Amino acid sequence: MRKSIIIILLLSLIHTVANAQLWKLRRYEASAGIGTTQFFGDIGGYSRGENLIGFKDLSFRHTRFNMNTSIRYRILDDVAARLNFTFGYFHSTDTRGSNINRAFESRTMFFEPAVIGEYYIIKNKVENSFLIMKGEKGNHFQSFFSMFDFYVFTGFGGLYYNVSPNAILDPMVTKTHGFTAVIPVGVGTDFIYSGIFNIGVEIGGRYVFSDDIDGYSSQYSKSNDIYYFLNFKFTYKIKTGQNGLPSFVK
Repeated sequence: MRKSIIIILLLSLIHTVANAQLWKLRRYEASAGIGTTQFFGDIGGYSRGENLIGFKDLSFRHTRFNMNTSIRYRILDDVAARLNFTFGYFHSTDTRGSNINRAFESRTMFFEPAVIGEYYIIKNKVENSFLIMKGEKGNHFQSFFSMFDFYVFTGFGGLYYNVSPNAILDPMVTKTHGFTAVIPVGVGTDFIYSGIFNIGVEIGGRYVFSDDIDGYSSQYSKSNDIYYFLNFKFTYKIKTGQNGLPSFVK
């Protein structure tokens, strides 16, 4: 009887350790996605007294699109780091806000490289499974909510930008192009579709160490620019080779 109990405990321990290591079989991930940008600068928007917690500044007129790609490395089961690249546009206009008569408007093209760290506050319950690591996907509705990861992220990056002002803004432009540092902060979720593919959504803001991203810095401005991304992404998990690198690296 004692031998049977010991054997069962040993088998359970071996099974647990083996499952805990399965994520290492595909610890490199490549992602691509598309999403929206929302910019908050010195053009457009309402004055502080006219705006409840900034919600009135959210506007379709200020919304533009971005494309992004990244390479992620799983350091631990619940910790990852990624190199992220985003290209897109910002749009700023006085059409809606407290300065309609001023009529400033600008379009900013940007490129943002960033190094980002992720911490998973909720881990899925299906990834450490031999079946899903082989590429199969979940088939049972009752396991649907166990197939999600939720994470928070932050890091540091830079922003290359080039501003195109309208004719009214042009004489008042404070800067037309440049590079500045940014700090990204946000949250995201991944749906573990299979052992090879994830589908995710991520929302994050960037604090910018500049007040000229829309080409104009008002004398009344008390803070730097900020912007937000809402991104939808597709992730491919790359098999890890025996050397610890992606399998295609010899």
